[in-house]
Amino acid sequence: MNIQRKYSLPNCTLLLEGLSDVTRAAQFQEMRPELSILVNAECYLSGYNQPITGGREFFESLVRAVSGYAQEFLSSVPNPQAHNQQSELVEFQKVDSNRHRLIIHSESTPEGFDHSNNSKRPPIEIDLNTVQLFDLVEAVDQFFADTQTLPELSLELQPVTRRYGGASQALIRQAVPAAVGVSSLAVAAIAFNLIPPPQMRPPQPTPDEQTSSKINNITPPASATTTPIAAATPTATPTANAKPVVKDLEALLNTVPEITDPSQLRALNRQVYNQVHPAWTNRSGLQQDLIYRLGVAADGAIVGYKAVNKEANLGVGQTPLPNVLYNPASRPPISNEPIAQFRVVFTTQGVLQVSPWRGYARTPEVVGARIADSNIVKNLNQKLYSTVRQTWSGTPSFTRDLKYRVAVNKDGVIADYEPLNQVAFDYFRETPLPTMFNAIYGSNVAAPNDKEPLAHFQVIFKPSGTLEVIPWRGYQ
Repeated sequence: MNIQRKYSLPNCTLLLEGLSDVTRAAQFQEMRPELSILVNAECYLSGYNQPITGGREFFESLVRAVSGYAQEFLSSVPNPQAHNQQSELVEFQKVDSNRHRLIIHSESTPEGFDHSNNSKRPPIEIDLNTVQLFDLVEAVDQFFADTQTLPELSLELQPVTRRYGGASQALIRQAVPAAVGVSSLAVAAIAFNLIPPPQMRPPQPTPDEQTSSKINNITPPASATTTPIAAATPTATPTANAKPVVKDLEALLNTVPEITDPSQLRALNRQVYNQVHPAWTNRSGLQQDLIYRLGVAADGAIVGYKAVNKEANLGVGQTPLPNVLYNPASRPPISNEPIAQFRVVFTTQGVLQVSPWRGYARTPEVVGARIADSNIVKNLNQKLYSTVRQTWSGTPSFTRDLKYRVAVNKDGVIADYEPLNQVAFDYFRETPLPTMFNAIYGSNVAAPNDKEPLAHFQVIFKPSGTLEVIPWRGYQ
């Protein structure tokens, strides 16, 4: 299937066309198909009738040159990466303070562009004003923010060494307020050796926004590239007041195993929801859905998050994510542990949505040993019905069935429960389940009891007041 991605600004549009990796698409269920094989790239610039076109090599060279030149322009420190004629198809030259020459070394020259006649393969030369340049930078930023397009493509910017010129505080003050894309602000800081060289996927927030994408207490291998967003690890013996050193989530996920087992993902999905849902106390005021990518350890610890859309990066303060990251003082640092990824959406309606980042490869199953004796299961079914029926009273305010999976031990004591539909999440306090669970474990978000065999049932609370309890037959 042919896939297109379009990143549009008033003076620049990037259009990417390609295909999805068939083997990957068959393994994972993506809500949005991944463009993993680039076939054609087109760059449309205002004032020019013909786009600049090319393949994968052209596109990679373009984004490297754009980011390198943005670093140079913001910092006023020469950056050789923007002018590499030996190995790059694309380079930039500064004409004056408001003119920037984009040079594409190509075998063919489309009509409508001026070119030099000094070589057998004349390059395309396009003069951009500063507004056009900034729009091009922002289009590149949008591409790097899109995790479903060429996800393996990352941009490694090298810090400009001090021998190319000392950056004064005046230059720093000049660079920071520039109205450019978030990646450009990042490279400006790199030029002054203020931060380590980042792996630029996704685009980096401004200094005021750096906390919106951090991941605490991850210790990737020494070879992992650092970045001022996405992940963090304690610098020594962790303490409650220790400030973490920031690491990169993308780099971490490339070096540690990923949890993909559907049954384990299902269990972790619940733990993520149980941590975030009660902590999201202020659910009003969102103008757009805030979407995040979460990293979760095998024990359910939320080790980090990263904004997926621009609104999420700006609105992280309206979410509980900064407060639910695990405490390094109470848990060993994350190091080479498998990580599960989840998509978390804070909707404008005040509804929290949590789902595996890649979906479920197959139908998940309940984790843990089960009580198999049919007679015992039948007796436990009747006992669970009687217990819930006696404690469920009042007039329901919900208008749709609330469906739950409830597990009990051999004595009929509730050991675990989970909502199976959204309305069950929303109205769970109108059921006796949280009270029953809290009476045993002291918390409604405690880890389920999986130390002994359990019998599982589907419990349905109907708006009419009818209660149904039937043996569990798996997720629908």
